[in-house]
This record gives sequence, C-alpha cells and structure tokens, in this order.
Amino acid sequence: MLERIHLAILQEVEKQGSLTAAADVLCVTQSALSHSMKKLEGQLGTDIWLREGRSLRLTQAGQYLLAVANRVLPQLDLAEARLKQFAQGERGALRIGMECHPCYQWLLKIASPYLAAWPDVEVDVKQKFQFGGIGALFGYEIDLLVTPDPLYKPGLEFVPVFDYEQVLVVSSQHPLAQADYVLPRQLGSEVLITYPVATDRLDIYNQFLLPAGIAPRRHKTIETTDIMLQMVASGRGVAALPRWLALEYAGKMPVVPVRLGKKGIAKQIHLGAREADMDIDYLQAFIALAREPFSAV
Repeated sequence: MLERIHLAILQEVEKQGSLTAAADVLCVTQSALSHSMKKLEGQLGTDIWLREGRSLRLTQAGQYLLAVANRVLPQLDLAEARLKQFAQGERGALRIGMECHPCYQWLLKIASPYLAAWPDVEVDVKQKFQFGGIGALFGYEIDLLVTPDPLYKPGLEFVPVFDYEQVLVVSSQHPLAQADYVLPRQLGSEVLITYPVATDRLDIYNQFLLPAGIAPRRHKTIETTDIMLQMVASGRGVAALPRWLALEYAGKMPVVPVRLGKKGIAKQIHLGAREADMDIDYLQAFIALAREPFSAV
C-alpha cells in the first residue's frame, strides 16, 4: 500500500513541477514513477492527481498525502541520520536554528564549552531561519531554536536562558553619549541602523518608537554587527543592540550604550525545542549550559 517512495514522489512533483523533473531527482524513469502512482491510486480507490493536459493538479486526497509527506519524510530522514550516527559510535546531532542576528554572538560563547563536554555530539548551526524557526522545529529541520521572541505552540517548549537589556548604541562623540537614557523623540532626527528585519519584529520600533508615534529620519539595514558598529563609531547613525554585545564592542571601538527610556527594554533569549525531544540528554545539557551565568553581562 502506501510506501515512503509514494510520499517522496508527491513531494518532488510538487517541488519540481512535473513528473519528468521529479523522476530525474529520484533517479527513476518517468514511466516507473507514473506506474507506481497509478498502482497506488488503484489500491486506494481514489485519484491523487487530476491530469489537465501536461499539467497535474492534486485532488483533495493528493493534498492530504502531500501534507503527510511534508510532515513524515523529515522525521524519517532525521531518524535514519541518527541511527547512522549511533552505528558510528556517535551519540547524535544537535541542529540549532538562529532566529536573531546578535544571538549568534551569544551562541559562540556557549558552543565552545559544550563541544568540549560532548565530543560525541555533532553541532550544526543554521542561520537561514530568520523568524521562520517555528516551522523549522515542526518540520524537523532543526532540534533547537534560539530566539528572543518565543511563539508558544502545542508540541513545543521554550525555556528562558538569558536576560538582557536592549539599548541604543551611539558614537562616544554623539550628544546622547552622556545621557542616562534616550527618549523616542530624540531619535526623530537620527539615522537608525538595524539588521535586515521587518520593523514589526524590531524591539526599538514596536516597544519604543511606534508607541510614541515617532520614526527615525532614516532607517538603514546592515547584516553584520561589525560593519554596523563601525558605522555607528564613525557617527553615521545609531543602532539598537543587547547591552552585553554593545559593551563588548565598546572595548574595541568608540561606541557607548544608552538606555532606551527611563525603564529600559528588558528581553530574554529563549531556547525552544519539540516537547518530545526535551528528555534527550545532550539537548538538556545544552540548555543547562546556556542557563549558566553569562560573564559578558
């Protein structure tokens, strides 16, 4: 009846757009692929595709099977990969997704002692999941998500591991460098430099500027922290970053952190994982290490 190859065919036809292209990817002939799916349709008693000329359109049954394929195949791939690791004497793999740019700097401080303590665990860091980490967890593309903005969903668990303060970073020569805190209106004439993230996901906008009805004179995006802070140091703009990260760079270049508002903006880094995986020893160990006091604060 239903076999893994059927799910793989459905998934590849959807990705590639045709039976021919899917057959090439799966290293089978188009006739063999077509025969396999026709046989399955006969066994199930329902069509999976409706053929409209040279194109295929999924039926309701086909759409359901495609959803199953997208959910099940990543789990099977992960299971096979882990079993191969066990066979090679490895404990497993920890695939970490990053949902924020500055969190990568923090992760580097955790990764080194973790790798030393768990030499039989492979660690892979994936930075492509910018605000798409929830889907990556559910899709078994990653095992652990590092995020300052957890989205609580059934089947997932988030653990707060590190408190920090979001601050404004300015040049040491900037008029605000000596201020105890900055008010939203004071940024109305500034060039604000941020990572390339939608404004509704930036704390300086949704927790500071927008509630006051203020916008910066100009908003510029830069991907790398080093270049961002070099721009700030040269007086070409201001940036919002975690205080611990700003202090690290303040020792290398003329930049100063300033509190955002009288009370500041308090944040937390969270680690998210599938509830079913929370008992894995090496995943628990990473979370425990991440919760230890962070010396850069």
